[in-house]
Amino acid sequence: MLNVDDVLVAREKLKGIVHTTPLDYSHTFSHLSQNEVYLKLENLQKTGSFKVRGSYNKLTSLTKEDLSKGVVAASAGNHAQGVAYSSQMLGIPCTIVMPKGAPLSKVLATKQYGAEVILEGSVFDEALAYALEYCERINGTFIHAFDDDEVIVGQGTVGLEILEQLPEVDAIICPVGGGGLIAGVAMTVKQMNPNVSVYGVQTLACPSMKQSLLQNKPVMVEATPTMADGIAVKKPGKRNFDIIKQYVDDIVCVDEMEIARSMLMLLERNKLLVEGSGASPVAALLYEKLHIKGKKITAVLSGGNVDVHFISKIIERGLVEAGRYAHFSLTLKDKPGELEKVLRYLTELNANIQNVNLQHIGRHIYPGFAQLEISLETKNNDHIEQIHKVLKNKGYTIRLGSSPS
Repeated sequence: MLNVDDVLVAREKLKGIVHTTPLDYSHTFSHLSQNEVYLKLENLQKTGSFKVRGSYNKLTSLTKEDLSKGVVAASAGNHAQGVAYSSQMLGIPCTIVMPKGAPLSKVLATKQYGAEVILEGSVFDEALAYALEYCERINGTFIHAFDDDEVIVGQGTVGLEILEQLPEVDAIICPVGGGGLIAGVAMTVKQMNPNVSVYGVQTLACPSMKQSLLQNKPVMVEATPTMADGIAVKKPGKRNFDIIKQYVDDIVCVDEMEIARSMLMLLERNKLLVEGSGASPVAALLYEKLHIKGKKITAVLSGGNVDVHFISKIIERGLVEAGRYAHFSLTLKDKPGELEKVLRYLTELNANIQNVNLQHIGRHIYPGFAQLEISLETKNNDHIEQIHKVLKNKGYTIRLGSSPS
């Protein structure tokens, strides 16, 4: 059985290779959740996630003969970068199999660390199956993303750091995919202080560990698309399952919108760029999945590797939900001064006009009229309601979104 001594050995091997990441107190999330919330910033770790801890610890446990064959791994992105970085540090050849839908930023970063990247399968599990077959074909050495003792104890160094940084911690919340991170953290923390609660968070799109615990064995689940690609693992590891069953207090699930809102809040309030899987512990707190109050809690932000294009979508969605962006259309008489009149009303209402599109021809535009599509920067949902009310009182019919032309 793994124990804390294994984690202490791993930490010595990782000195100078990985960062001891900050534990940052968050006034915002403390207030919103009615707890004292500390964020473990693994999004600031080398390669952008905690994965490098387990990867490097695993590689340094291999024999020279194993390393000389070259290593192979499967990953949605973060384990890929961890293995690629570790291989570069040790000067060994590395091949990573990633799902075809892996974020471009993670694919490019993995290549920049010197790895050969093969895109195969639509999800992690399909990439894993191909990677195992490929590794056998070339007689390489396979580095599993989570179902491996050396990987688990490497990830356990996160728990060790938390206990040293916040000895009085009451609870730790970790994202859960295959289970390597939470298995390492829970085993370490519970052996050192059994009074600390450890909770896991999964996405409803792929609740494999949650379902496995309910059925008392690792099971395969059907997955749907999720922004939390780092924890989209259809079947957890056997080693991880056994440790989690023994040490983890509970696992809860969050949905896509809860993850998206949490990502935006971390970016806006804490100036932290965190990927979907990393934001899931914060989502569990904000949306009261754990029903904890008045405790010292550490949320592990497991990674920060987010595609730039995806960030813009998260921001846009968040602005719409917060009432800080509005888009609608209305019909005007097609004569001079009508557009100016509407723009004047909006200016008087302190709405900042972002985009205006005036169409004179279309299937739903009658002769003598024009359709105005307009986008506004607004203050909140009450401000939007006020704008709609004023325009309706002026005789305009509001259509939300873009009307068909």
